[in-house]
Amino acid sequence: MNCFIVNLYLIRHGRQNSTLCNVDVELSRQGQIQAELLRDRLQHYHIDALYSSDLIRAKETAAILNEALQLPHEIREDLREISFGLMEGKSNEYNDEHFKEFKEEQKKLIEDIPYPGGENGTSVYERAMPVIQEIVQSGKKNIIVVTHGGTIRVLLAALFGRNQARRFLFGVSLENTSITQLVYNEEYDRFYLERFNDFAHLEGHPELYRENWEVK
Repeated sequence: MNCFIVNLYLIRHGRQNSTLCNVDVELSRQGQIQAELLRDRLQHYHIDALYSSDLIRAKETAAILNEALQLPHEIREDLREISFGLMEGKSNEYNDEHFKEFKEEQKKLIEDIPYPGGENGTSVYERAMPVIQEIVQSGKKNIIVVTHGGTIRVLLAALFGRNQARRFLFGVSLENTSITQLVYNEEYDRFYLERFNDFAHLEGHPELYRENWEVK
C-alpha cells in the first residue's frame, strides 16, 4: 500500500494596515496586492483544503486566495499569532524602550521566555500543533494554512529539532504571503521541509518587500 503524502503550504498573511505590534486589523492595499499575486501563482497547485487563523489579516488573505480556489474556508483560532502580551498594540519604539531587558534576554537565544503577559514558543506549539496534525490527517493532499510569522517559526523549530529560543534563526524576515512548504509522510508520521520563505511571486515588486514597509 502506498503511503499517504501531504503537501502543507504555510502562508504568512499579507501586509496589515498597521505597524503596531500584533493588532487585529485589515490588510493594507499592498497586502491585498501581495495576496492577489499569490492567488494567481497558486492556481496550478491543485489545492484541496484551505485553513486560516481567526485574525482579520489571515482571514482576508485566505479570502483573496479563495477567489481562485473556491474551497470551504475553515477558520481555527489556535493558528493565530503568538501573543505578545503587554507589547501588543504598541510601536516598535515603545517596546524597545519599555521592554528593553526582555528583548535583550530574548536575543541571546538561550531560554524560551514568554513575552511579558503573553506566550512563549512552547505554548504556541502546544495549541497549534494539534490543529496541524488534524489537518494533515484529514485525507486532503494539498493544503493551505494562512497563519503568522511567529507561528511558522515555532512549528519549524519544534519539527526540526531546535530549542524554541532559537526559532528566530529561521529567517531574518519572513516575507508577507511567503510560502513555507512542509511535506508530511503518513507512514513515518514525519514532516520534511520542502521550501522556506518562498516569495517568488513578489519578485519585480520591491515595494512589497518587508524592508520597504511603510504605512502612510
